Amino acid sequence: MQNRINFKLPDRKELIIVLVLNIIFLIVTGIFIGLRVEHFFLLGVIDLLFLASDYTRKILAAMFPFVLFGLSYDYMRLYPNYMVNPIDVEGLYNADKMLFGIMDNGVKVTLSEYFAVHNTPVLDFISGFSYLCWVPVPILFGFALFFMNKRKVLVHFTWGFLFVNLVGFAGYYIHPAAPPWYVMEHSFVPVLDTMGSAAGLVRFDNIIGIDIFSNMYVRNANVFAAIPSLHAAYMTIAFIYAIAGKCKKWLIVLFGLITCGIWFGAVYTAHHYVIDVLLGILCTIVGLSFFEFVLLKIPFFKNLMNRLVDYVS
Repeated sequence: MQNRINFKLPDRKELIIVLVLNIIFLIVTGIFIGLRVEHFFLLGVIDLLFLASDYTRKILAAMFPFVLFGLSYDYMRLYPNYMVNPIDVEGLYNADKMLFGIMDNGVKVTLSEYFAVHNTPVLDFISGFSYLCWVPVPILFGFALFFMNKRKVLVHFTWGFLFVNLVGFAGYYIHPAAPPWYVMEHSFVPVLDTMGSAAGLVRFDNIIGIDIFSNMYVRNANVFAAIPSLHAAYMTIAFIYAIAGKCKKWLIVLFGLITCGIWFGAVYTAHHYVIDVLLGILCTIVGLSFFEFVLLKIPFFKNLMNRLVDYVS
């Protein structure tokens, strides 16, 4: 593998293409969504990696599916899922309570309702810390695979991650659903302009004295996207590829613990029902299985992935 850094700029044609794409992105995003600070930050990082060297261009090519993932999620604001299908608020609540509910003072409640009353600072911290890992750790794992020269695993991981997300986003549109905190705060009536809520994660904010989740969730692109739980999916994907990539045992164990922490935290903090988490895990298994054993068997797609592996190696 050739890891020597070449600081030569891209050729003129590549520069023109990237400049045009920059302009298109700014215009389209500005018109249909509204430009925010994070859009300029993302564009700045992408352009810096593209211009810096051939080595950073390889990093950008390998990690680009994460960019597509972020843009896909953000652009769902254009046509919200509740404009496609009715929002499930009460049905999901009743199903989860029937299947996984427990008795509390003689009344059957969902696990999220139970934990909203019966919580501890230790579990608040574990859940919040685990939730902070849901996207940053997979991204850092991608960089780690690059620098460990596990480039084939990296390409499969990033594109598998994107594919699972697209399957999950399709689930959002097929079955728009409200999270547990919505029922606790608004009952069973869908209110389309509802702001996102940190719900039980606000307890983590209170522990550390910083409004991390409170500030994060007011930017939520879609409140009615509980099914499937992609929070449950992201670290599951990283965990699977850590095993597939034969990474260090301590890393696999760490990823397993974080994954379980997110699964538990999703329910504990009232962001997801148990059903949502199980469907998120199922989405991961089905999505990655289809990606690895169906898509990668198609000659065109297989050749495309192999060329990408060759480029980033």
